[in-house]
Amino acid sequence: MSILRCSAPGRCGIIGNPTDMYGGSVISCTIDRRAVVTIEPASSLQLCTNGQTLTIKNNNDLLLNDDLFDVGRAVLDYLGGEDLRCRISYQTEIPVKAGVSGSTALTVALLYGLLRFKGKDYHLYRVAELARHIELNHLRIVCGYQDAYMCTFGGLNYMDFRGKQFYREASEELYATIEPLQNYVPSLPMVLAHTGVAHLSGAVHKPLRERWLEGDPIVRNAYEEIASLAREGKKALLAGDWPRLGHLMNQNHTIQRDLGGSGESNERYIRIALDHGALGAKLAGAGNGGTIIALCPEPEPVKNALQAAGSDLVFIPTPCEGVRLDE
Repeated sequence: MSILRCSAPGRCGIIGNPTDMYGGSVISCTIDRRAVVTIEPASSLQLCTNGQTLTIKNNNDLLLNDDLFDVGRAVLDYLGGEDLRCRISYQTEIPVKAGVSGSTALTVALLYGLLRFKGKDYHLYRVAELARHIELNHLRIVCGYQDAYMCTFGGLNYMDFRGKQFYREASEELYATIEPLQNYVPSLPMVLAHTGVAHLSGAVHKPLRERWLEGDPIVRNAYEEIASLAREGKKALLAGDWPRLGHLMNQNHTIQRDLGGSGESNERYIRIALDHGALGAKLAGAGNGGTIIALCPEPEPVKNALQAAGSDLVFIPTPCEGVRLDE
């Protein structure tokens, strides 16, 4: 078999997150940064990244070790891939632990590439669900479905996760509804700013998930309201009604912040964006660091202010292709 190359993009949540964990609705867009995987035949099974190589000799080598190889281990553990003979190299342009699905993009790219290497051509819904299953059950990350679907399908999408508020066995999961919007939205006047604070999304989501599962009415009512904001946001986005969309994004953030789902660095950059002309600003993913997203019809003052405030990475959401085989 010849060398196989595969890649998948990161994503940013525009409105509705984190209700993808609670049967809600989310509008999300990709970013033009990708995780890249190369698979080539070899005499043994190897994972290679960041100048390091791990040779997989048995199942013990697939145990998580809190290092750069854990995503590869998790995918191979799911696939039962210890008998594979190939060299799997991977790298990513996506900021690590930044709230823009860096680990999910890598999971999707590795899964899709290895499935194709094994001669399996699964449809994208199945790939997205398997990627989410791997993150939850093999990487042990409390996560929703937005990331896996966005990294798999790509683009700018309205997504409906009704019936998916409780984790099920992979064979029993319902498929989400994915509605592409990029052909109806000629411009997306938004800016992303990385706070410079790394975070683990699961650590942010887990306490709120536990409260939701316990039936906490504050959390349950909050996420029902955020899901409704996403449905309203779809209409505002398609109409190019930026003041309305900005207002809805601010409401989304206020609710999540009041639940304890934000963080000091997030609040600082959100305030800077709003003070310099943004109509709305919120978390692009989980809080306590990561990345914020701001809606700003005049982006330059906002970008300049965020950079001056110390953001190490300011960029824009860009609808682009999801997981793919690369030449």
